[in-house]
Amino acid sequence: MSQDFFDENKVAFKSKAGSQYSYTEEGVYRYSNHWGRVADCRWNLFSEEQLKNQNYYVGFARWTHFYTLNETEKQFYISVDFEKSSVDFHHKGSREDVFVFFAETAQKKVAQIRKLFLDDKWATYFDTDVDVLRRSVISEYLNSNTSLQEIKSSYN
Repeated sequence: MSQDFFDENKVAFKSKAGSQYSYTEEGVYRYSNHWGRVADCRWNLFSEEQLKNQNYYVGFARWTHFYTLNETEKQFYISVDFEKSSVDFHHKGSREDVFVFFAETAQKKVAQIRKLFLDDKWATYFDTDVDVLRRSVISEYLNSNTSLQEIKSSYN
């Protein structure tokens, strides 16, 4: 979908950063060059092409996909793909089978897990294969409230 959508539909709001929004009964369309967390919604863009920040795209989010961000309710779980060395967090929705965190905690854990994927220096002090150790440490970290430092220390 291109910016042409906004030529045919009313722009209900334009942000200071230049993003345009159009509201429908089903949800909201957004035309923007920056994506990720925006207010109470986490936008996911699905496309066959490689999407890059600074390029403009139209995204859509259903009203039912918005959720309140608060630090009084643990609502987010973390998923890791060890094969792709990727990590992200998601709203739990109706899932009961996941370990959940506050939004801010989940964001911090995701950032720390990304560092574990990018840098192997932390693992040089252990007598274990780095991939095995990484998988074990990350798995424990995303399924507990234990700090990353405490988990690493337990492997000495």
